[in-house]
Amino acid sequence: MSDGSLADQFLDAAIDLLRRVRDEQTESITAAGTLLADTVAAGGRLFAFGAGHSSLPAQDVVYRAGGLALMNLLVVPGVVGVDVMPATLGSALERVDGLASAVLDTSPLRAGDALVIISLSGRNALPVEMAMNARALGVKVIGVTSVAYATETRSRHTSGTYLKDHCDIVLDSMIAIGDATLALDTVPAPFAPASTVVTSAIMQAVMATAAGALADRGIEPPLLRSGNVDGGHKWNGRVMKEYGDRIFYRQ
Repeated sequence: MSDGSLADQFLDAAIDLLRRVRDEQTESITAAGTLLADTVAAGGRLFAFGAGHSSLPAQDVVYRAGGLALMNLLVVPGVVGVDVMPATLGSALERVDGLASAVLDTSPLRAGDALVIISLSGRNALPVEMAMNARALGVKVIGVTSVAYATETRSRHTSGTYLKDHCDIVLDSMIAIGDATLALDTVPAPFAPASTVVTSAIMQAVMATAAGALADRGIEPPLLRSGNVDGGHKWNGRVMKEYGDRIFYRQ
């Protein structure tokens, strides 16, 4: 089997997943985008969180050209990305009870805000506890997860619950358990994960919906322009000045 055919198989698998999301999750995506628009219109702030590779789709909507300037990254030291050494420490921290409470207690999150929590499995203590505690604070929670994990894995939170059980809106990424999309007899493990492709697409679909929902209400969406186009920095400076009290990545 040639490398080209494997590439085609992966791209086809990713496309099939995106089509499933489009066909089965559009209503939930619309609801999530509307919730973010409601939050912006009411003066609330927007946050996104993901641990490990699930942090990539969260980072993809923060300080992003064409994205909402109000989306902030909720940072948990040691778990956002794979730059912590050793990388396995990040995975271990996701399982620590009480970490989410400490993070939320020192974060700017408050009642009336919205938080998107991204976790492929949704089974670890950190995303579960974060969702539970954020909602207790009066924060609206959108969970982006693979619901399939809750049917075939055991929760690692003391409650026995999953991220999906503590969200105002759940977006199912439709990713199979284990994430990888391809398998070969000559390769000892499945490979070619698609969760980042699909989850990033879901996040951008939610952002687009939120922007449109704000515009429908006569509210100019606080969008950023690329700094690599003429006038981009000037535009962004105006937006950041207008919404400076709700943007935390500049401080």
